[in-house]
Amino acid sequence: MSRLLRSSTAIALAGVLAASMINADAKDRRECDRDYKPQVGQSGKDVVWVPTPDEIVQRMLRMAKVTPQDLVYDLGAGDGKIAIAAGKIGATSVGIEYNPDMAKLAQCYVQAEELAGKTRIIQGDVFKEDFSKATVVTMYLLPELNLRLRPTILNMKPGTRVTSHQFTMGDWEPDETAEVDYRTAYLWIVPAKVDGTWTLREQGSSNAYTVNLTQKYQKVSGDVATGSAKQPLVGATVRGEEVRFAFNDDKGVTRTMTGTVRGNELTGTLKGAGGTETKVTGTRK
Repeated sequence: MSRLLRSSTAIALAGVLAASMINADAKDRRECDRDYKPQVGQSGKDVVWVPTPDEIVQRMLRMAKVTPQDLVYDLGAGDGKIAIAAGKIGATSVGIEYNPDMAKLAQCYVQAEELAGKTRIIQGDVFKEDFSKATVVTMYLLPELNLRLRPTILNMKPGTRVTSHQFTMGDWEPDETAEVDYRTAYLWIVPAKVDGTWTLREQGSSNAYTVNLTQKYQKVSGDVATGSAKQPLVGATVRGEEVRFAFNDDKGVTRTMTGTVRGNELTGTLKGAGGTETKVTGTRK
């Protein structure tokens, strides 16, 4: 391990330990507040602190369908409200907060809620900490910060759910939007990377199709070669690992493809006339 890596690891560990040691024996939140009481609107590294209302927190977690099997990362955790709410559902949750005092307070709240086995707060920078293993990401950051995080989020595992309070991610349209008391919650599902040229083959048949896909986030366009002709794809979308599209084959029959993409391989079914289904495998060139 390099000296730089050891140093970075030690700093990160120190941040976690420092946050966890403050008021570790707090019995309730009032004891936490004795050491530090944040003020709404106070300045931070990139944002001012405004807590997310409880109703929006719960809606964000419901939109993401958080379960005890999830690993939730809250970016810009503030007083830990979202990470704590996820922990109460049973999920493993981590809050990343830059302000050391706020991180200590949030960890104290975690202790007071008796969630230390489920939830922890890291004092760190959301642009430097590794949250790549998250199955759910939550955030309440400014639009320009969302845009800076967008490339990292798009490189996460397909199917990762991302929720944001109030602010979007530019031209990456949300998969779902909810309004609660004049506030907005957004959900995105990280799409698999499906663009390129695919060869699809039907099992038990010599039928093969060349499919060209062009992707922009969860929206897909393209065409399929059936025999000597090309037909446009209809209703093409990708949601997580799942890709869907329809086309007319060389006999004029509408075929609907539903498949799962993992890397350069695709498996799924083609549904044709009368609801008949054929298993399909595909590879990307």
